Amino acid sequence: MKPEVLRQVVEELIPFNKFLGVKVVSIAEGFVRLEIPFRPEFVGDALRPALHGGVISTLADTAGGIAIWTGIDPRGRVSTIDLRVDYLRPGRAETLVAEATTVRAGSRVGVADIRLFHPDASTDTIATGKGVYNIKLVKQRSE
Repeated sequence: MKPEVLRQVVEELIPFNKFLGVKVVSIAEGFVRLEIPFRPEFVGDALRPALHGGVISTLADTAGGIAIWTGIDPRGRVSTIDLRVDYLRPGRAETLVAEATTVRAGSRVGVADIRLFHPDASTDTIATGKGVYNIKLVKQRSE
């Protein structure tokens, strides 16, 4: 899928992404960098404050799926089969970034590695993830 079309799909046509404010920072075949601007509603531990793990895993899942989607037919679809997230440190109350790289994309299953961090501390990994995604290619109808 063309990067500008996939960017529009991610940011504007998937209602949950739009609600969260997910933005595509960089996109190429087999790679995506997404970010989500901080909102107070994303805090899961008010005493720290720290980002809710659900926000972190959501961005990881979205990034992994989009990384896979960059390498398939534009009419295809990607859905999550399995997602593992390892939380390494608390996410701060600021913008969160996820980078995902396709490890393998077969005809029916794709695998992506994901890393999450804050833009001002890109070497301080907040979480890592491994996503496994179902790839459904749309068959053309014969006329």
